[in-house]
Amino acid sequence: MTVSEERLALVRELMAQKNYDALFVPRADEYLGEYIPAHNERLYWITGFTGSAGMALVLRDRAAIFVDGRYTVQIRSQVPSHLFEYYHLADNPQAQWLAAALPAGSRVAFDPRLHSLRWYRETKHTLADAGVELLLDTDNLIDRCWLDRPEPVCNPALLLGDDFSGESSKEKRQRIAAKIRAQGCDAGLIFAPDSISWLLNIRGTDMPQLPVLQSVAILDVSEKMTLFVDARRLPEAFYQHVGDDVTVMDESNFAVIFALYENHKVLADADNAAAWVQMELARNGATLVHGEDPVLLPKACKNAVELAGTRRAHIRDAVAEIRFLAWLDGEVAAARLHDEAELSDYLFSLRKQGEYFHACSFDTISAAGANGAMCHYNHLNGVPARLVMDTVYLFDSGGQYTDGTTDVTRTVAIGDPGAEARRMFTLVLKGHIALAVARFPSGTTGTQLDALARQYLWREGYDYDHGTGHGVGVFLSVHEGPQRISKHHNGVALQPGMIVSNEPGYYREGFFGMRCENLQVVRPCKSDLGATPMLEFETLTLVPFDVRMLNTTLMDVEEIEWLNSYHQRVAATIGPLLSGSDQDWLRQATARVSA
Repeated sequence: MTVSEERLALVRELMAQKNYDALFVPRADEYLGEYIPAHNERLYWITGFTGSAGMALVLRDRAAIFVDGRYTVQIRSQVPSHLFEYYHLADNPQAQWLAAALPAGSRVAFDPRLHSLRWYRETKHTLADAGVELLLDTDNLIDRCWLDRPEPVCNPALLLGDDFSGESSKEKRQRIAAKIRAQGCDAGLIFAPDSISWLLNIRGTDMPQLPVLQSVAILDVSEKMTLFVDARRLPEAFYQHVGDDVTVMDESNFAVIFALYENHKVLADADNAAAWVQMELARNGATLVHGEDPVLLPKACKNAVELAGTRRAHIRDAVAEIRFLAWLDGEVAAARLHDEAELSDYLFSLRKQGEYFHACSFDTISAAGANGAMCHYNHLNGVPARLVMDTVYLFDSGGQYTDGTTDVTRTVAIGDPGAEARRMFTLVLKGHIALAVARFPSGTTGTQLDALARQYLWREGYDYDHGTGHGVGVFLSVHEGPQRISKHHNGVALQPGMIVSNEPGYYREGFFGMRCENLQVVRPCKSDLGATPMLEFETLTLVPFDVRMLNTTLMDVEEIEWLNSYHQRVAATIGPLLSGSDQDWLRQATARVSA
């Protein structure tokens, strides 16, 4: 019996004892964040899947795993097909699948700490229509079977000064309390750890790639805040930093504090806050008023200090990326073809030399050749592949700096990538440029802009199964809402100060993957174009694209001019910060391209 079979057998034994016919196993912890600590990687424990989004359903005699389009290739190499059926996370709604798979009278368990309240209500309704009962169980069955489960990490957090945040915690709490009051509520549940970290100007160190304080909070309209957190995570100067109106309590005291909100209206996000916390509030007499996390939009619209810091962080980050690209070209020319891990490690060694660097902003995607077709490939999941001549190399990486968060993807030629690879790369870059130069009226959403980046691929009958752009924080999550650029509906209008990625791609299984990603910030148009106020993007990332990947006959004059102008800006900004062969390489890499 394999490890996976043994684990499934243990879980099914407990399910039988509790008379459960199925169990939901999400990739989530009690804070519902994208990045979760090792001791909460329950989906990985039961399936072997290492991706950032997924859900497993364990039944008495079958099991299934649901992932999105980023992982359709990866899942087949990580999750045994004889134990799990494969499904698409969006195309195959799990509740509907389960309702069809189970007979009426079946009992399904879930841990309410790991799902949102809306998910619970919608799933309960769908299953009830099929005569299937959904049962809350905080006695997590995976945890009971996971005998060698890692111990939680508990490190002291960092305090972020106003010179980095641009606004004191007290001023932020005044703003957010006013938003809560305007919605007719007495208090707001601040559930997302990145919202709490922004609100208190504090950053966690338990998960370096996601520097948030794992915690939950309630903010009153009086601007008083109760923070539920392990006090060992708070540095000595915390109270002086945040002021006297913040009270710290352990999460074991939820019920004690929640009882104070009996007959009070509490604003809570049904989509992004855990079902269990909200149900506990309601059980203690609070009236839940469902609305969006009041911190999301203010956090997304960066102030002048945050944007200035972000620009500086991108300059330091570009120095590391360009030095890496120069070194890589030299190694390939000398026939030293490194493996993916060596490449990732060397890039990290350069990036960490930058001022204010803390950690990577996510696991570096270092993908040689066909591995690039797995758009969230992780070379640590197996034996890292070595570069091969006449292919392409994709690397997607970023850094967490005290003054900013970066995320950049470049696809580079290893020898001659071939005409087809150059054609597809050029179509992707054309889409990137179309989005980068877009001008749009206030009120425009990312959904309305998404087709700009896909249009050239669509004309040729191609597409990519991931969003075109995600929001990015400042020394916070590299994937931040509420804005995004995606063909899936998003009703949040893009506003000045919002940072988003611009990352169209193309992936051909068994051959190559390519992505062109810069970060950009929304700003008012510099030129007065007419009567309608317009917005545009300022590109933050300053790393050249590999012109060896281009088929310039597919590009028009304006696109080539954009590329030349961008490269000129890169050379002027980063060139003086380099020396010797690195400076020579950049000069050559940013030389003008002709039509």
